[in-house]
Amino acid sequence: MLALGFLTVILLGGIILSLPISSRTGNHTPFIDSLFTSTSAVCVTGLTTVTTKANFSNFGYIVIMSLIQFGGLGFMTWAVLVQLLMKKRISFYDRILIHEQMNEESFSGMVRLIIFVLKSTFLIESIGAVLLSFTFIPEFGLKKGIFYSIFHSVSAYCNAGFDILGEESLSKYSNSILVLLPIASLIILGGIGFNVFIDILKKKNYKKLRLHSKLVLTMTLILIVFPAIVIFLLEFNNPSTFMGKSLSYKSLSSFFQSITLRTAGFFSIDQSLLRESTSLFCILIMFIGGSPSGTAGGIKTTTFALVIMLSISEIKGFKDVEIFNRRIESNVVRKALTIFTISIIWILFVTFILSVIENKRIVDLLFETTSAFATVGLTRGITPRLSTIGKSLIIITMFIGRLGPMELAYAISKNKKIRSYKEANGNIMVG
Repeated sequence: MLALGFLTVILLGGIILSLPISSRTGNHTPFIDSLFTSTSAVCVTGLTTVTTKANFSNFGYIVIMSLIQFGGLGFMTWAVLVQLLMKKRISFYDRILIHEQMNEESFSGMVRLIIFVLKSTFLIESIGAVLLSFTFIPEFGLKKGIFYSIFHSVSAYCNAGFDILGEESLSKYSNSILVLLPIASLIILGGIGFNVFIDILKKKNYKKLRLHSKLVLTMTLILIVFPAIVIFLLEFNNPSTFMGKSLSYKSLSSFFQSITLRTAGFFSIDQSLLRESTSLFCILIMFIGGSPSGTAGGIKTTTFALVIMLSISEIKGFKDVEIFNRRIESNVVRKALTIFTISIIWILFVTFILSVIENKRIVDLLFETTSAFATVGLTRGITPRLSTIGKSLIIITMFIGRLGPMELAYAISKNKKIRSYKEANGNIMVG
């Protein structure tokens, strides 16, 4: 249901964006490009084969923003909202779908969770729009400035990375705290996860938070500070990016790059000018992504943490994986390892196919594929130059990345039988 819901909206969005009314020139947009844009918006990625500002009309902007909001909050969030407005009862099947979409531990309070998601989203996006309006209204005028503020607030909170500022994205605001800090804050809040928000509001004390919330907050802090320091050091003397710039510019740009890598897609630095060592490091951070139950993509911070802790436990000879003095169930660890493995295999597979059919550097293709899978939206400038097959592969990758590799595997799997027996033990050598 979730897979078909996303797919239906993507196709509908692609059809609408291909119409002349969605185009700035009044001509039809090639369907592959409109489908690519629709997929990128619903999957809150931000990759585009055409420049959003130059190609789409105001109507097209509204369609893209609507698709972003739909994709960021999820299919079931809007389905439940419609049912609530029509005063229909939320069935248990609907609650199961909400539970699956939001990655919740229990089935209780599903409707309350959806209501909280909607209220908190509109509140945070409104505050973000107000903060951005202090810059955009003086620059673009009242009506245009308000719309620009709303569009970029929605795009940032949903970790979509779409902008209507032109090919340079936020590069012209690379020294503007009034733009970069609100955008960065929206990205962080969107990527933390709604269930963590609820836990913080209820407990109001870090020590009393659930294990999941503690892990998410800890990993979020680490994955903001550590990448910012690494990017600052790697790019410090790069003549194409940081050399000759002020210390405040380098610090702010490193901080924003660290945050936008967490599946946001906005950029204040041209990604094609980064050193290859920096780009490879960025690929790792994009792969990790944000946290479960939020608007971010990637394998998720908790998945990455579990894989690392599993390795540490194995090295130390521990039987169980422990985090914050709590033992993690083996089925959760297996799921994390499965997501990690499937994700790497898919990214390498798509990168290999692209390297065969596209005449591009391998680091650019790996960067592009990881950005699509983790629904980041950053690019080293090769998206518009991909072939139709290449664009189609990236579309599929964005869809898999947004829905989740395991969820999609469950959706298309025909055999879900549970065995009533166990095979005899066997042994193989590894390592």
